[in-house]
Amino acid sequence: MMDKKIALAADHAGYELKECIKHYLADRGFEVIDFGTNSAESVDYPDFAHKLGDAIDKDEVLRGIAICGTGNGISMALNKHQKVRCALSWNKEIAALGRQHNNANVVALPARFISEEEAKQVVQTFLDTPFEGGRHERRVNKIACW
Repeated sequence: MMDKKIALAADHAGYELKECIKHYLADRGFEVIDFGTNSAESVDYPDFAHKLGDAIDKDEVLRGIAICGTGNGISMALNKHQKVRCALSWNKEIAALGRQHNNANVVALPARFISEEEAKQVVQTFLDTPFEGGRHERRVNKIACW
């Protein structure tokens, strides 16, 4: 995935980590599309997940990073979108497998459970790891709703 455009979405629990990741990506030459939230004020994660999911469904962006307290809620909302394959990842090994085996196009981070440094490692692994295809292609093709 060589596209240098990436979208971010977070709720209030993920706001600070989103800002950190946004700067990390910008420093590496990525065009960052930030779907919010834009403060630590309490919000509902689906509102921001669906903005990111809609952008992927419309082919406006190919991949994204989503962040909430546990990563669970935002990934569940994102995975309701037809073209999204969101992988909750709390370390680089899980992120690599999400890309290699599941062709994940969004990575969800659990802001309350990983450090900024760990999050950067997960993001970098997500960005650097290719999909293996092969036997995994058949399985990924069965994910979409019938």
